[in-house]
Amino acid sequence: MDLSAANRKGLSLFALIMIGLGSIFGSGWLFGAGQAAQVAGPAALVAWVIGAVFIGMIAMSYAEVGAAYPLPGAMARFGSISHGPVLGFITGWAVWIATASLIPIESIAGTQYMASWNFGWAQGLVSDGRLTGTGMAVALLLTVALWLACYWSVALLARANNLLTLVKFAIPVLAVGALIASGFHTENFTGHGGFAPNGWSAVLTAVTASGVVFAFNGFQAVVNLGGAAKDPGRAIPRALVGALVLGLVIYLALQVAFLGAVPPERLAEAGGWSGINFASPFADLAKLLMLHWVVTMLQFGAFISPSGANIGNVASAAYLAQNLAETGFFPKKIAEVHPRYGVARPAMWLNLGFSVLLLLTIGHSWEALASVVSAAMVVSYLMGPIAVGVFRQTKPHLPRPFRLPAAKVLCPLTFAFAACALYWSKWPNTGKVALLTLISVPIAALVLRRKGETDLRKQFAPAWWMVGFLLWMSLLSALGGEEFGGHGVLPSGVDTALVGVSALGFYFWAVRAGVRAHEAGLPAPDPLGDVAEPVVAGPEIPRQGSPAGTTVA
Repeated sequence: MDLSAANRKGLSLFALIMIGLGSIFGSGWLFGAGQAAQVAGPAALVAWVIGAVFIGMIAMSYAEVGAAYPLPGAMARFGSISHGPVLGFITGWAVWIATASLIPIESIAGTQYMASWNFGWAQGLVSDGRLTGTGMAVALLLTVALWLACYWSVALLARANNLLTLVKFAIPVLAVGALIASGFHTENFTGHGGFAPNGWSAVLTAVTASGVVFAFNGFQAVVNLGGAAKDPGRAIPRALVGALVLGLVIYLALQVAFLGAVPPERLAEAGGWSGINFASPFADLAKLLMLHWVVTMLQFGAFISPSGANIGNVASAAYLAQNLAETGFFPKKIAEVHPRYGVARPAMWLNLGFSVLLLLTIGHSWEALASVVSAAMVVSYLMGPIAVGVFRQTKPHLPRPFRLPAAKVLCPLTFAFAACALYWSKWPNTGKVALLTLISVPIAALVLRRKGETDLRKQFAPAWWMVGFLLWMSLLSALGGEEFGGHGVLPSGVDTALVGVSALGFYFWAVRAGVRAHEAGLPAPDPLGDVAEPVVAGPEIPRQGSPAGTTVA
């Protein structure tokens, strides 16, 4: 999106919904249904519903704080506003990693679908479900090309986003109709091991490890870019609901079409759903059914969808890096905005370097990178319900255009749900993401020391809950059930229950830490310039007024 100040208040509700849908329909729809079916069989349908409910709960908590603070790159700033600079950097770092990771994964998706082309060189891009050396080179070329498109003409691409999203919306709808019309096999939903051939634990794994959470992650673009809407307070929650509902309907239709279109004899040959492993799921299935025009359309969509999604990804990642620079934890130069193009080009270069690093290290396939990125996304979601809980006590007079109903119940439940989703990501993905996030802790200490801060104990006090939570989750994941990648020390069922119950303890610790941070004066002045309020632990004061101030760069 155009980052220039002149364009920050011009987005309509429709445009914001299109941004959300454009990010939701990136590469997730190209691979999610096939991967979820392989993991969970027909019960993948349940995984999509669980994923949508989970993301909906997260999104609604962010709708309250995002509407109250309609700031560019808002998701990276809530930790700083609620708990102070250290937690602000840790959570901002986590959000930045999750968002910047989306840039290379879209290029990987395009490359894997290129392997379905009828050219010898194209078919050599993927081998045994992994990118070959040539495939990695093509993915790298696409990453740079998509990045350059935003680097030189962000405003033009932003104006084209509505059209791109409509095209991306039409392609999966046409694919669903064509697959169902080609022959729908209802016996696929009950045969070959039944509705849940790999058990219900596989359904939970599919929520995160198979790209379900990844697919719905586009809601972040609405929160991060919602400050550019004409009426952010009303537009953000409405756009979140609209994008998620439309996304769920289409993803369920795609999953039903995929499950019903696979020829039963192919299922029998493969030994059930676990053996259905298409490198380019919908294109390979359309080839199998001799739907050549659908193959061509999907191959076209494999470029349109990632390209459109990366408009929001590149813009959001640039905003997030800018925010980290403005807080002093990244070099100030990263926040410099180009006077003509209105983009923070140093931030974009940083994101490109990180994208290339991910591509060359763990980006050997869409599935491999999506499982890690999904776990990183879950970590980036943690701050939403906690920020609601903290602000309800410390900022009772804060104008809230949208108030989350039953927040005292829904916020802890949402946090516990997020902890379970992180656990379902499977070991060692949980450990990898915890390590990536905790790298920010020594960086924060070094930066504060360079700034002359002597009382690091006071500065880190509001952030220890996050450190403890990530270490605890890594331990539970390593010791948990084998179906979730652990060593089986914790019995099945007991592991998830322990995750959920302990997460409630971490939630209340986190909220209390935020309240104490305000009592100690650690958070920076309110970015909207509100008059400082006393910390209140009693009954909440009803919302009054409307949002004050405008977006802050």
